Amino acid sequence: MIPALANHLLQSTIFAAAAGMLTRLLRDNRARTRYWIWLTASMKFLVPFSLFIEIGRTLSWSTAPAIAQPRLAFVMDEIARPFATLDSHAATPATAASAPSIVPALLLAAWICGCAAVLIFWFVRWRRVAATVRAGVCLGRLGAGQAVELVASETQMEPGVFGIRRPVLLLPARLVGHLDGARMDAVLTHELCHIRCRDNLTAALHMLVEAVFWFHPIVWWIGARLVEERERACDEEVVRLGNDPGVYAEGILNVCRICLESPLACVSGVSGADLGKRIEAIMTNRIIRGLNFATKLALATAGLAALMVPVVLGILSGPALRAQAQSATASTPKFEVASIKAGCPGGGGPAPYAAGPKGLPSSAPPPPKALKAGGGGGTATSPGR
Repeated sequence: MIPALANHLLQSTIFAAAAGMLTRLLRDNRARTRYWIWLTASMKFLVPFSLFIEIGRTLSWSTAPAIAQPRLAFVMDEIARPFATLDSHAATPATAASAPSIVPALLLAAWICGCAAVLIFWFVRWRRVAATVRAGVCLGRLGAGQAVELVASETQMEPGVFGIRRPVLLLPARLVGHLDGARMDAVLTHELCHIRCRDNLTAALHMLVEAVFWFHPIVWWIGARLVEERERACDEEVVRLGNDPGVYAEGILNVCRICLESPLACVSGVSGADLGKRIEAIMTNRIIRGLNFATKLALATAGLAALMVPVVLGILSGPALRAQAQSATASTPKFEVASIKAGCPGGGGPAPYAAGPKGLPSSAPPPPKALKAGGGGGTATSPGR
């Protein structure tokens, strides 16, 4: 169990590092593209490569002949599972005969405690925000089809979107007197962008990853990158829709001066990430390059390769495992055990013997001895004649 978890964490960490390098190459493109790359790296922690390897082995098990494992497949398997050798050492008779270790139990208890602490911490904050929304006053509806409810509250929290299935836009009442029409419209457009992109849902998915892998620092680092890129993506969308960059930047600064930041990543606000870099990017209003055909093809190829490489590895290693299973079955001797006792009128006779492998007797009975008749000089054969 522990070696399998170590392999999964190593693979996910390498995948996250590759995602970081890819987002670095796409730093001049849209922030929403980089956001989806980071989200893919987050979801990788929930989908181990071993699952795709088993799919490949299943595909090859019934069709491919039993052959020795190719050298390439062996090398790829060693790279993909560097901790797999620990399983073979753990399965030795000496280890199996020793007393069970309490280390796995202690690690499991520590993981449960950490996971429970993270979930309880977030649940308390979620209940607090939910109580604030229930205590607010509905001011109307916004968005396409008037699908988003606008609720004003006396809270000090920044404007934010609460909820996933039926999102509610929470607006601090004290903010209304500090923002004029243009600045308020820009801030509300930012929040509606979060709703259109389902940012609360994707943030909740990553929070699940953080709760399960709370002990891994790379998971929390990915969470910070997700918040950073989603806020930049909404900034780009607000400016693209025609809002004045200066007015929009002033609206964000007023929100940060008056309100507090959202307590949860799944309650999308307006003041997240590095505020200085965001304001600089808004005021610069640089031209955001879209993805050309070559870049889209490269991204699609990279994603397809990430899925197919484990499957191909499983297909290559499937025949080798089949050959090992067949050789292990063929090398095991089959014994047909049967007790045999020679017949004797007087009840005596040789001891029973058992047949050996392939039906051959393991010890043959002694041949019958000739008996001499008294006084007659004749001979008598073995008993039973």
